[in-house]
Amino acid sequence: MRYITIIIMSVFCYNFNYSQIYEVGVFIGGSNFIGDVGATNYISPNQPAVGVILKWNRSPRHSYRVSVIYAKLEGIDVKSDDPRRKQRGYSFETNLLEISAGMEFTFFDFDLHTEGKKMTPYLYTGITAANHDNFYFNNGTQTNENTNSWAYGIPMVLGLKTRLTKSFILAIEIGARYTFSDGIDGSIPDNPSLQPNFSLGNINNNDWYTFSGITLTYTFGQNPCYCGYE
Repeated sequence: MRYITIIIMSVFCYNFNYSQIYEVGVFIGGSNFIGDVGATNYISPNQPAVGVILKWNRSPRHSYRVSVIYAKLEGIDVKSDDPRRKQRGYSFETNLLEISAGMEFTFFDFDLHTEGKKMTPYLYTGITAANHDNFYFNNGTQTNENTNSWAYGIPMVLGLKTRLTKSFILAIEIGARYTFSDGIDGSIPDNPSLQPNFSLGNINNNDWYTFSGITLTYTFGQNPCYCGYE
């Protein structure tokens, strides 16, 4: 019976050790858009992006993560390398609010219960839902529809994080979002009656956008469980 108790307590303490550290903090950086209007550079921030982030570190190698990021997206044809877009000369600016949830995986153990400096690259993926303004182009002019839509997508984020102090984690990351929408840039109006006359671009290519920046998070939670047996 004594050995069964020791085994049960060992399992309990192991799970407890690696499930109680949380992180909450901010994201500050920039955004850029890749679609049917504007430049097609994948990493070229041209508008601000800010947000909040929450993590639940389930083990030294993975965390559950939720974030809310607000950004402006901009597309300007004359800044494109495509001569056809330069000649067309369209441009837009829109607001976007993204909610994202998924899992973060570290390349190396990132055990916040041990002392000393720590650093590791990481990957993050999951699902995103981005609320954006609806508009279309009428004779080259951005025309608002005065409605909003949700664009769902998949985040693909690569980052590098380090522990600054016992309680603060700093990370730098670059993340592309592939969406299942082609209407963020106004190339396909939300109103079906407008689509035959005001759609443009390649209808087979969905929109992308990227966030590049830093996160600063504060860690909190219960201390590790140190179990003694007699």
